Amino acid sequence: MTFKMKLFLAFGIIYAVDALLHTYVGTRMANFNQEMENFTKSNEVLMYANIIQDGLNDYSKDLRDLVANPPQDLQGTIEVDRDKHLQDVNLAINSLEKLGESEESQEIVENLKATMRTYAEVDKEMSTLIQEGKNEEAALLYWYKGRESMDNMNEVSTQLKNRENTIATENSIEINKTYNQVITITRAYVSVSYLLGLTMLLFILWNVTGRLNKVSSVMSKVNFNSLDKLPRIHLKTKDEIGKIAISFNEMAEALETHTKQEKELKNAAEKQSWLKTKIAEIATMYPGIDNVETLAHMFITKVTPMVSAAYGVIYIKKDTKYNGSFQKLAAYADNYDNQQEVGASSFHLGEGIVGQCALENRIISLNQVPEDYIKITSGLGSARPSNVLVLPAEFQGEVLAVIELASFEPFSDLEEMLLQEVMSNLGTNIKSILRHMQVEKLLQESQALTEELQSQSEELQSQQEELRTVNEQLEEQYEHSEQKTKEVEKVKDILEEKAQQLTLSSQYKSEFLANMSHELRTPLNSLLILAQMLTDNVDGNLTEKQVSYAKTIYSSGNDLLHLINDILDIVKIEAGKTEVMSKDVELNNVKEFVEAQFTPVARKKNIQLHVQLASDLPEVIHTDKQRLQQILKNLLSNAFKFTEQGAVTLTIEKAEKGMFSKEQEDAFTHSNIGFVFSVKDTGIGIATENQDIIFDAFKQADGTISRKYGGTGLGLSISRELAHLLGGFIEVESTEGYGSTFTLYLPHYQNIARKEIAISEAEAATTHLENSSTVPVVSAEYPFQADDSWKQIPERKALLEGKKILVVDDDMRNVFALTTALESYQVEVIFAENGRDGIVVLQGNPDIDLVIMDIMMPEMDGFETIRMIRQTNEFQSLPIIALTAKAMKNDRKECIEAGASDYISKPVNLDQLFSIIRVWLYR
Repeated sequence: MTFKMKLFLAFGIIYAVDALLHTYVGTRMANFNQEMENFTKSNEVLMYANIIQDGLNDYSKDLRDLVANPPQDLQGTIEVDRDKHLQDVNLAINSLEKLGESEESQEIVENLKATMRTYAEVDKEMSTLIQEGKNEEAALLYWYKGRESMDNMNEVSTQLKNRENTIATENSIEINKTYNQVITITRAYVSVSYLLGLTMLLFILWNVTGRLNKVSSVMSKVNFNSLDKLPRIHLKTKDEIGKIAISFNEMAEALETHTKQEKELKNAAEKQSWLKTKIAEIATMYPGIDNVETLAHMFITKVTPMVSAAYGVIYIKKDTKYNGSFQKLAAYADNYDNQQEVGASSFHLGEGIVGQCALENRIISLNQVPEDYIKITSGLGSARPSNVLVLPAEFQGEVLAVIELASFEPFSDLEEMLLQEVMSNLGTNIKSILRHMQVEKLLQESQALTEELQSQSEELQSQQEELRTVNEQLEEQYEHSEQKTKEVEKVKDILEEKAQQLTLSSQYKSEFLANMSHELRTPLNSLLILAQMLTDNVDGNLTEKQVSYAKTIYSSGNDLLHLINDILDIVKIEAGKTEVMSKDVELNNVKEFVEAQFTPVARKKNIQLHVQLASDLPEVIHTDKQRLQQILKNLLSNAFKFTEQGAVTLTIEKAEKGMFSKEQEDAFTHSNIGFVFSVKDTGIGIATENQDIIFDAFKQADGTISRKYGGTGLGLSISRELAHLLGGFIEVESTEGYGSTFTLYLPHYQNIARKEIAISEAEAATTHLENSSTVPVVSAEYPFQADDSWKQIPERKALLEGKKILVVDDDMRNVFALTTALESYQVEVIFAENGRDGIVVLQGNPDIDLVIMDIMMPEMDGFETIRMIRQTNEFQSLPIIALTAKAMKNDRKECIEAGASDYISKPVNLDQLFSIIRVWLYR
């Protein structure tokens, strides 16, 4: 127990007794205060009870005076006094209620308040009678009812006064009793405190004096001239004297530690001196070394024994490329076994421990070396090392050398510090020597070039004489060339004029194609919509034969649409206005596209379809996905067209030189052909003399009017041109009567320049369908394979029923077709023949849910109409679907920029149209 604790204990006992007394006295004083408070409250209650009785008496007197009909000049004064006395009574009653006395007192107060309310009613009635001049009635009311209430109030207040007098007397007795008890306890406390204090003081003096003498005797034995070992004070107590002993012991230990640290600092200074000496010794070795081999030999010979290593080897970087190699140039104590060096003679980045050290540019230490790792030999024998250290030498982040050291003992921290320092300087010196060697090499080359220039100078002098002669001849030819230049300028002017005419002609041609597309697609739109509606036979009122007729009409219209697309495609390809958009294409997606497009065709014709992908193919190739699909679709369509039985096979594989003819080898090398797409069929085949003309536009193998197979002959021509745009080509092999094989060759990687964008009408519709619709793609040749559209009709009707749609189109055939199609789904359709009428109709029908807007219209076209609609705040979020029959290059972009929500081209595919409408109505 500490001295402080003993003092605390002694005084704590005294204070505990004091605390007990204080607690007791505090409790009694709290009771005393409570009793005094109760006594005070009782006096307050008595005071308020007296106020109530006095106020009631005064109020009764004033009321009697008023009833006695006093003079008019005294009546006002009496009323004021009466009201004041009544107010004093009410205030006293409220004060009694706020004092919060016992339940019995509160009950008396409540009775008093109730009696007061009764009296207030009587007083109010008497005041009314007095004002009316009925003094006799007021007097009767006062003497019979008023005095009765007044007596009740006096009785209640008297009851309250009696009760509070009794309580005040009891509180006075308790207060005297508490005061006497506090005085007795205080006298006893003072006597006990003096006795305890004297006892504790004598005990502490005796206890402290003995232990202080013991501490003093130990301190006198300290010899400060010898601080290696100092005496200790052995005390088991933990008081202040014990802490003095602990502090002395800690001081002795600190002095001993300080002495040891002085010795360690001395040793560290000696190590630093050794380190700097060795670094300087290595640094003085570098001057005069002019090649890397000498540097490597001297460095490893110097450093290895310096760090007590028994084996060392240095590797220098020879190849400066990304995956450079490191060559073994020198070793220390290298082993030879049957004339073979131990260890690798070279390595690459990341190869082995030394390669990993060079790759990561960090030190690698091995502490547990296997038995067969390396043997360090001497004349007496050999043994394996226990530690291996691999260190890199770098310059500006580039590792130029790696050394590997082996030792029987672990490398010390001082040795590792030395190695890190010398390795940092080694990289700088290697770089300096390499640059010096490069400068010498360049100097030698410069000298050789100087000698060569001297010989060439002599040749130039002889040639100068020849040039003079030639110059005279050129002067004569110059005069003749000036005359030719003038003639060429005239021809140039003529050609520029022809070029302008060709540009104008090309512009007229493009406008003609756009207008022709519009004029052809507009009637096709209504034809295909109505034919598709007849084919759906929603009402079920058509016979199977009539449905067959409708399917034939729809199929014929689609054939006509494809013909228009093919003609536009071939014209644009010939004009050089078709763009290639290359990106990564997954080959599995190509396979899925082919199977989805042609599986229904194969089933209908009872022909097998095979799609085979070679096992060594990558997952993706880099090409234009849309153009590739167009080529494969054309080739496969031809294959199915001319095949009545057997199979059609698409094979995709990597290109190899062995599969090319001698004539194709140059094209293979030049184009970097990497992939082969082969479409093989078992059809009628192609005669040899016709295999060259089938790729020409509007030509077929059988072009007579009695031919068995129809078509325009544009598919193969378009496919060949598209293949050239993709950087490849198409070849055909065929034997008449045994089938044909069309092979598409595509490059592995290509960088095709983007030409002017001119997407055909069919491509624009297809692209829009892929991006904005979820309707399954249906084969154009067999448009009625997706029979699940019958199941979707009730769902569509439920979604579109009750909607209101505005159709703006100047062609009544299209208006009729679209209106008929929409009304079959219970849609309310409103139409307008031009843009101006459309805006008027829209303003008169603000509840319209969606607008279908034709682009090419008289007076105000669709673009201007959409812009004006968007300027109205009410219609800024109204869905507007643009509808155009031109489907030219920038139609979709222009429609969206004008403010259209979406875009669709004519002829309209109803599945696509309803899909877009659902998207925008329920977005």
